[in-house]
Amino acid sequence: METLKLENAALVLEGGGLRGTFSSGVLRRFVDDKLYFAYVIGVSMGACNAANYVSLQPERNRIVNTRYVRDSRYISYRRLFSGGDLFGMDFIFHEIPGSLIPFDLSAFLANPMRCVTVTSDCVTGEALYYEKSDLGGDYLEILKASSSLPFIAKPVEYRGRLLMDGGLADSIPVRKAAADGWEKRVVILTRPVGYRKKPSSLPEILLRRYRKFPGVLKNLKERYLHYNETMNRIEELESRGEIFVIRPEADLPAGRVERNVAKIYLTYDIGYAAADACFEKLLAYLR
Repeated sequence: METLKLENAALVLEGGGLRGTFSSGVLRRFVDDKLYFAYVIGVSMGACNAANYVSLQPERNRIVNTRYVRDSRYISYRRLFSGGDLFGMDFIFHEIPGSLIPFDLSAFLANPMRCVTVTSDCVTGEALYYEKSDLGGDYLEILKASSSLPFIAKPVEYRGRLLMDGGLADSIPVRKAAADGWEKRVVILTRPVGYRKKPSSLPEILLRRYRKFPGVLKNLKERYLHYNETMNRIEELESRGEIFVIRPEADLPAGRVERNVAKIYLTYDIGYAAADACFEKLLAYLR
């Protein structure tokens, strides 16, 4: 099949930690049929998936997660409880892409596809969107920031701002894609239809950890409202045929923090199968 470069549609990728391996499977199905979008925007693990899609390394995310998920350099509760990060952020975003399972930064930057990564500002709480064309060699630092979850990772300082998980401010950036001029949007979600977030039940003593970061506090308390509003909007647009959504039919085997390699493989396979099942309908929507 010849390469299908979509100049009229955007691809939007939700995060979700290791649930994002579902999206890795979807993207592998796209690449198998040489389906490429002109614009990709991702949050947290969705941003990691976007990076590997644009660098033309569709298997890389699955390989990283299955090979290292049981490595203490990747995930360590001992490190977390001793005051560090649950995920070894420098290991994941520097050592692995730099030497162990190299990320092809040159191919990523040379690809004409636009790639936008979502972060949140710890002070203001606003969503900040970074284009790969503006970042160059700094890209992996922004990818780390987008994936830095509250309570299990530290903020990332970048150009005078402290940044964290993009999902705090804009979990599923369909509005940003529309604001950038894309009427047709394909959205990959990691939760089944009807899923909604509940209000935060975090105790006040934990929230005090971010008393110096009002933006983080505000987003932690209000995230469920913004997420649920966005999901309502997505389902409304989907019912009218204005966007195309690929999502799992049920809760995925892999959780946000998953160390069972078999569950990660299965989640990947479910994503591939989901994309395969709707592929002809997707092409009809795009054309």
